Amino acid sequence: MIKGFEKIKVVETVKNNKPAKTRKPSKFLRFFAIGIIVVLIIVAVFGISVYFPGKDLYLSVQKTMRVANETAATMKAQDLGSADSKLKELNENLADVQKNLNRLLWVRRVPVLGEYVSDADHFVKAGIAGVEAGQITVETVLPYSDLLGLKGKSTFVAGSADERIRTAVETLDKIVPNIDKIADKIKVVQQELEAVNMEKYPEKIGSTEIRARLVSTKGLFDSTASLFVEARPLLKQLPELLGVRSAKRYLMIFQNDAELRATGGFITAYGIFKVEKGKIQVEKADDIYKLDDSKTRTFPAPSPILKYHKNVTNLQLRDSNLSPDFGVSMDQFRLMLKESVSSFPSFDGIIALDTHVLVSTIKILGDFNVYGRVFSADNDKRCDCPKAIYELEDYSTKPVAYVREDRKDIISVLLYQIMQKALGISPSKYWGKLSQMFLDEAKQKHLIFNFNDTEAQKGIEALDFGGKIQSFDGDYLHLSNVNFAGAKSNLFVREAVKQEYAVAGDGTITKTVTVTYKNPSPASNCNLEAGQLCLNGILRNWVRLYVPSGSKLVEFTGSEMDTVTYDELGKTVFEGFMTVKPQGAAEIKVKYTLPMKGTKGSTSKLLTQKQPGTDAPVYSVVVNGREIENLPLLSDRVTVIKW
Repeated sequence: MIKGFEKIKVVETVKNNKPAKTRKPSKFLRFFAIGIIVVLIIVAVFGISVYFPGKDLYLSVQKTMRVANETAATMKAQDLGSADSKLKELNENLADVQKNLNRLLWVRRVPVLGEYVSDADHFVKAGIAGVEAGQITVETVLPYSDLLGLKGKSTFVAGSADERIRTAVETLDKIVPNIDKIADKIKVVQQELEAVNMEKYPEKIGSTEIRARLVSTKGLFDSTASLFVEARPLLKQLPELLGVRSAKRYLMIFQNDAELRATGGFITAYGIFKVEKGKIQVEKADDIYKLDDSKTRTFPAPSPILKYHKNVTNLQLRDSNLSPDFGVSMDQFRLMLKESVSSFPSFDGIIALDTHVLVSTIKILGDFNVYGRVFSADNDKRCDCPKAIYELEDYSTKPVAYVREDRKDIISVLLYQIMQKALGISPSKYWGKLSQMFLDEAKQKHLIFNFNDTEAQKGIEALDFGGKIQSFDGDYLHLSNVNFAGAKSNLFVREAVKQEYAVAGDGTITKTVTVTYKNPSPASNCNLEAGQLCLNGILRNWVRLYVPSGSKLVEFTGSEMDTVTYDELGKTVFEGFMTVKPQGAAEIKVKYTLPMKGTKGSTSKLLTQKQPGTDAPVYSVVVNGREIENLPLLSDRVTVIKW
């Protein structure tokens, strides 16, 4: 040992020659990592699988929307030729959308997202069926475009107007099979839309309403589709109604809405016209007073005439339209005609029109000269009404409640001239405007139809062209005003109707209907000896409110006679009588409880039926003090009420 150093003891440790083990990750971590990788792969595959088909789908939808807007523009322009080609293009684009969507249909198995993909499939299939229905419709109508005044390739452009009409009508049988094809396509659209739950969609995305638009569109289509299906019997009967196989005769009655009656106006003239293969021929036209004078028996006046009319003890044909249901009134007219007028021509239906139709027709056809008088649609300051109406009244009217012995058939002569002008010139010049105008007039109940053929009449009533008091599941109101010997004061009287609802805690609904009548014009000199035109006298108004059956009257104020309550036409009726003086006003207020209940948050519907012959009276609806509607009543209207 070296000096100065101590011996160091070295302790030997036995080392394991094997390398040290590294810690392995747990099974959980390994599975988690694998799971993450799998999810990422699935997301990537899903993204790729969705992105490219989704991109193609988006582009095809954008293109389809552009073509759809172009198609709508051609339809709006009534260009059937262009619409036909555009509908074909739209159908091809929708087929492309369907093809791209089919690549994504596997996504329907994915929760939540799959529901919207399924909806998209239903929407596209509905769109295809709807376009196909449009194609069939356009292809069906296209040959008749000249007659309808529409742009297109009509096949009836040669020959006289009569020859073209006859040829067109003789081919109408060809359209009947297409009606069923259109109905089948419409049914497909309904089924596809029915499969979609619109309520699951958000109310809005940003400022754009989504759910309300979807629900509104579906509701609009449902009502339109139902209308077409219900009107199908009329469309199928159209060839027969136009005398394709045998001539048809129709009784036309003119209702003077200046003297308002339940179905639109005082019956003042009539005509019988024959339709054979589309050609119209007037066979007879005359004054209603002459027809009444030809009756072989008298009919006792019903109680409303005895109670409210002035110096009238018998029921005349001119006063027979007492029921607000046009069909019921015309049944009475037919019965009286059959039992009291010998050798009157048989007819296949009744068509009623009023002065509103007359003026609208003159606006299209131009002025007419009858018995040295010019009938035009220009305003006449003497009555603040169309000149045609003033001339009509000036020529044929004497003071209230007196019959002119030398009354002439000026109305029938005017109607005859109108028919001759409308049919005697190329249909393409007038028929398009006239047909559209007549549809509007029928919708507004200035033109009403009542056919003998049951199936055809069902179609008419489905279109609401029959003046029928309708059944309705919900609240209902029809206001019927009848002018009994009040001159032609309805020319000047304006009415406003307010419907107010108050809902009690137990759900009881109390409704108050307030009707305000105003006549701002001065009185006419209705003295017989003065010999002046009596237009504006004291309105003697028999008023009836038709409401849901089972309604209970609480109060009726404003009636000048005892009020009456009864049931009629499936409704409860509240009846009264009041007068309105020139430059005066009057009001009735009817308060009653409805047979249904109203619970907070629930909704109900109200059907307000317009009286024929009235010209846009203002109707408002107020619920618990809040006004929800204030509009002129142009046609029957359904209002949704939220309690």
